[in-house]
Amino acid sequence: MPAPPRLVGSGRHPGMTQLHQAVPLVERQHALIEEMRARAPRFVPGRVLAERTGTTVRTVERDVTRLRAAGIPVEVKRGAGGGYRLAMLSRVPPLTFSAGEVAALVASLVALGPYTSATACSALEKLVTAFSAPATRVPH
Repeated sequence: MPAPPRLVGSGRHPGMTQLHQAVPLVERQHALIEEMRARAPRFVPGRVLAERTGTTVRTVERDVTRLRAAGIPVEVKRGAGGGYRLAMLSRVPPLTFSAGEVAALVASLVALGPYTSATACSALEKLVTAFSAPATRVPH
């Protein structure tokens, strides 16, 4: 009987991140998104993003490429006064998630560590509250 498919990348499949590589990548991409969001609508030079994330400009370029490939609206402007900017709303309209989608988001935030930022902690708290049955909710 064949083994069941892996839920996490093994490194043998192009484009799949191994689990030990995922957390630093997610943390860095979260930091990039937060930095661009905080400076919106201005463009942020790659050099500044590299300094803020403790990486190189080339790593920022690769991370932005991944974000854009995932559909995140990051605008790129070359030359003087250029850089990267997030073309997103400052407030997101109400969304409806399936229980499976909430589980995926909760697992991602727990893996990242919900205390890496106030926004991650707040997002996890909202998701857990929404995901929990009324009888199991813990008052704050």
